Formats: sequence, structure tokens, C-alpha cells
Amino acid sequence: MSALPPLLMIPGPVEISPAVAAAAARPPRGHLDPVFIESFGAALGDLRSVWLAAPGSQSFAVPGGGTLAMEAAATNLVAAGERALVISTGVFGDRMAEMLRRRGAEVEVLAAPPGAAPTAADAEAALARAVARERPFKALFATHVDTSTGVRIAPAGFARAARRHGALSAFDGVCATAGERFEMAEWEADLYFTAAQKALGLPPGLALWVAGERALEARRALPAPPPLSLDWEAWRPVMEAYEARRPAYFSTPATTLVAALAVGLAELLAEAPAAAEAMARVWSRHERAARSLRAAFRALGLAPVPVSPELEASTLSALRFPAGRGGELVAAIGARGVAVAGGLHPALAGTYFRVGHMGSVTRRPEALARTIAAIAGALAGDGSSAAREAAEAFERSWTESAPAAAAGSAR
Repeated sequence: MSALPPLLMIPGPVEISPAVAAAAARPPRGHLDPVFIESFGAALGDLRSVWLAAPGSQSFAVPGGGTLAMEAAATNLVAAGERALVISTGVFGDRMAEMLRRRGAEVEVLAAPPGAAPTAADAEAALARAVARERPFKALFATHVDTSTGVRIAPAGFARAARRHGALSAFDGVCATAGERFEMAEWEADLYFTAAQKALGLPPGLALWVAGERALEARRALPAPPPLSLDWEAWRPVMEAYEARRPAYFSTPATTLVAALAVGLAELLAEAPAAAEAMARVWSRHERAARSLRAAFRALGLAPVPVSPELEASTLSALRFPAGRGGELVAAIGARGVAVAGGLHPALAGTYFRVGHMGSVTRRPEALARTIAAIAGALAGDGSSAAREAAEAFERSWTESAPAAAAGSAR
């Protein structure tokens, strides 16, 4: 029904910028090529900057995706028999717990009904109980934004609670990194991992993480190493060499994707002279996009899955189907040239859909407006009064929030 090119508004992969697309489309270079060595080294340094991580941390860019990054976190931080606390807000928190169990860890899960989240105070209490019983947790794992529910936690409180009780803190940033505030050094978080195809605005195929010094030491202290392909100690000399602009080899890097990574990270950091200011602007434009889209969703009568506004992510919206509507709505939106995603959480099966709004699309209000038009048209009919009201709500919010677009986030 749309003459425009398809618009990808799922929670990843996402739309990518022209510069990133051009970098990804170039013929691949060898991993010993000087141009590749330079771009890989720059990308590894820029990962540390985007994470706002400490100088002593180590960046990793490994072929794979978010699931591989999760598995690497589980296997490099925790040994069989050690205890882990998992904060679960959806499918991916549950997946993290399962990975840790398969590692042989003893896992305690703090969960909430779909759409809700445990608090940092809940985590603090669980950590304190474990210490009092002389059975402390080795690490706390939490999902910054769970792709299945659209629920966002505030990582700072969890990281500080873990540190106070002698535990490492590891955060799944797959649906959050570069779209939600994360200050790794300031919050003393030990690990933040993600995948390329979300708010970083890249094609899929890279697992990315930055490990702090305590996390790196935890890996070195493991009584038995992780599987070789996941082992930080196997990958770390390669990352150190490339950052020093020297070639190294463990397994062939995804050279084309790394070239795109270098371009994408440079785009983010070019938003301001200093990394902290640049990232504040990036977070702010994601907030602006989310706020404006949600004004339109409210005008359409679409209720969010997250139970309170502070739990709603800036990177995606999980929206309940209106009464009498279901999965056919996703297809109807797609027929209007905009791809959105069905629900993923099994407890909410058939009751909701998801709209991704992260990466380069947050610079394109016309694409966001097109998304609203497609959803409104599928719900109420193209050109209906409801569609007009939703468009006006989006435009009003977008315009009103313009002065705050470069001011950063208070979250």
C-alpha cells in the first residue's frame, strides 16, 4: 500500500545511517590490512568512550550477537558452584539465568510480573541476606531494557548495591546501549554488553562489550577457563593489539562489520566534542523520539505494557492490542510499509506488539511520523480523524521538546 521504501521499526535490526550503510557495503578487507587495523583500533577506543568507561577497562568486538555476549558474560564471570543474582524483567533476564545454570552456577532470580520490575532496594536486600548467611553472590546480572517487555531499569542503583556487598555487576545492554543513559565508570559497573543491531545503529553480526578491571580479574581468577571461543583471555590480546594499531590473530574478525562499527561509533561521538556531552545528546534524542511517539500512541488509545512511565524504555514501545484486535494489526501496519514486531513474552502471547525507535531513525522525524501514520491507518483507517489526531499529537510533542534535544537526560 506504500510507494515508499520499507521502514524497519522493529526492536532490532534497525534502520542504519547512509554512512554506516556505505561502510557495510564496501568490499571486505583482510584483517592484516593497515586500513582495517586503524578502523578496528579506533572502534575499540570509541566503544570505551560510548560506554563512558574507565581507561583501565577493555573493549571487545567479536563476531556474533547479543546471545553470544550474554554467554561470554556468564562463562567469564562465574564458575560452577558460585552464586549469581539475576534481576529479570522479561525473556532475556530469564535467558541469562538459564545460561548461568548451564554454567553450573547457583542462581537466584528476582523477578516481577510482565511489565513491572524489581527495584534496586529489592536487590540490596537480597545481596545483604546472602552476605548475612555467608553465601554471598559472586555477581549480579540485570537487563537494562528487556526487548520482550519494553521495561527499563535504572542501572546505577543496582551497580552500587552490588559493589557495596562485594558482588560484580553485569548489565545486558542489548536493547539499551547508546539509547539509554549508562555511565560505566561513574556507576562503577563491571560489565556492559550489547549487540550491534540495536541503538548503536549497525547491521547485525557483532557482540560488543566493555569489561572493567574487576571483571577482568574475575576471569583471570576462574578455576577453569570458559569455552575457548568465548574466553575473554583468548580475545583480549587481540583487542589490545588492534587498539595499539598492531595486527593479531585468534579468530578472523568480521572485517566489514568492524568497518561499519567504526563509522557508527564515530557518528555518535561527533555529536559533541567530549564523549559525555555527545552521549547525553544521543540519549536525549532517543528520549525525544520516545516521548513524541508515545503522545501519538496515547491519542490512539494504545496502552503500554510497562506499568509506569519510569519503566518505559526510550528505545522501544511495547503496546497492548486494543480490544478485538490481535496479530493481524502487525500485518496491516506492515502492509502500509512499516515493519513492527509482534510480542515476544510467552505470558503475554497475542496481547501486544512492539515498535522499535532507536538509532539513526531518531534523527528522522519524518520516519517517526510515517510510523504513526501506518499504525493509525491500520487501527482506524487511513485519513481518519484518529489518524489526524495522532499525527497532531506527535508533531506537537516533537516541536515542544525541541529545546531539550541537546540538553541530556535527567534519568
